[in-house]
Amino acid sequence: MSDDLKQIRDQIDDIDQQIQLLLNQRALCAKKVADAKLADIQEGEDVIFYRPEREAAVLRKVMDRNQGPISNEEMARLFREVMSICLALEQPMRIAFLGPEGTFTQAAALKHFGHSVKTVPFSSIDEVFREVDANSCHYGVVPVENSTEGVISHTLDMLIESPLKICGEVSLRIHHYLMSSAESLSAIKKIYSHQQSFAQCRDWLDSRLPNVDRITVSSNAEAARLASQEEGVAAIASNAAAEIYQLHLLAEKIEDNPDNTTRFIILGKQDVDASSNTLPNTIDKTSIMVTSANQSGTLHSLLKPIAENGLSMTRIESRPSRSGLWQYLFFIDIDGHISDPAVASALAEIKQQSSILKILGSYPKAVL
Repeated sequence: MSDDLKQIRDQIDDIDQQIQLLLNQRALCAKKVADAKLADIQEGEDVIFYRPEREAAVLRKVMDRNQGPISNEEMARLFREVMSICLALEQPMRIAFLGPEGTFTQAAALKHFGHSVKTVPFSSIDEVFREVDANSCHYGVVPVENSTEGVISHTLDMLIESPLKICGEVSLRIHHYLMSSAESLSAIKKIYSHQQSFAQCRDWLDSRLPNVDRITVSSNAEAARLASQEEGVAAIASNAAAEIYQLHLLAEKIEDNPDNTTRFIILGKQDVDASSNTLPNTIDKTSIMVTSANQSGTLHSLLKPIAENGLSMTRIESRPSRSGLWQYLFFIDIDGHISDPAVASALAEIKQQSSILKILGSYPKAVL
C-alpha cells in the first residue's frame, strides 16, 4: 500500500469517527427535545413529536448549503434517515399504508418518514383512513394521483367525509418490473397486477405479450405474492416486491412513460404550521374541497378569488356530488399556507361563493 493511499484511508477513519460522534450528539439533542415537550405538556393534551414543517425546512437547508460532490437529493435522503433515527428515540411511529408489503405506497412511506418507523400494511384505502382516525397508527400514506392515469378516485372520496387532515405529500417515480417464478417470457400464460399498472404498461404489454391474460388484483404486491405461488404466471410490481417474494425479473422499467410519477399524501390529525414566514409562501400548499350550486359561472366565481389574491392554483379535480344530480365537488390545490394573508383572504371569498368549503390541509410541498 502506498503512503498516499494509507494517508487517505487514515483520514477517512478520522472523519468517520467525527461523524459518529456528531450523530450521537444529535440523537442526545433529540431526546432532550422530547423531554422538554413532555415537561411543557398540559394535562389531557397530546404530545406532538413529529413536525412536518420543521423536517421540510431542515431538508431544504441541507440542500441549500450542500457543496457536493454528493447530490442535493442524496444528501437530503441521508439526512432524512438521520432525522428518522432521532425521531424514533423521541417516539417510535406506526405508519399505515396501502399494503401488502412491497407496494409503492410502502416505498413512499419510507421515503417520507425514513426507515426507522414501523410501516403497517392494510388492504384498502378505507382501512388506512380508519386506523389513523382510531389512533392505531400515527399517520397514514395513500396514493392520490398518477401523472399518467390521473387521480385515485377512492382517496378523494374518503377525503370528503374524513376528519383527517393532509399533513404532507411525497412524489415517487414509478418503475414497473415484470417478474415471475418462471425464467422466460415464453413461459408466461397470465399476468397479475393492479389496474393502474396495467394502464401504465399497456403499450409494452401489447407489443411483447399481446395474447397473455391480464388479471386485475388489489395491489402490485398482491400480484407478486400470487405469482410466487403459481407456475406460468407473472406479476407487474416493484423490484422490492420481487425481492420479498423471491421472483425472477423478466423485464425492467416496462412503464410506457419514463417520467411516470405517483403523488401520495400523508394523513394525520394535526394542523401543520407554515414552513416559512416569507411572503408569498411557495414552500407550502393548501388543499381544499369546495362545491356550489349548479349554475352558469359557478366555477369562475369559485376560482376568481385565487387569481385576484395573486395565488397560483396548482391542481383542480372534479368529482360528482352524492347530494344532487349534476352537482360536482372540486378539489383544489393552492400555493401557500392557510396562515398567509393572501390565502386566508382568498378562502374567505371562496366560502362566500360556495355551498361547502372544507380545508383538507396546509402542509409542506414534497421536498424530494
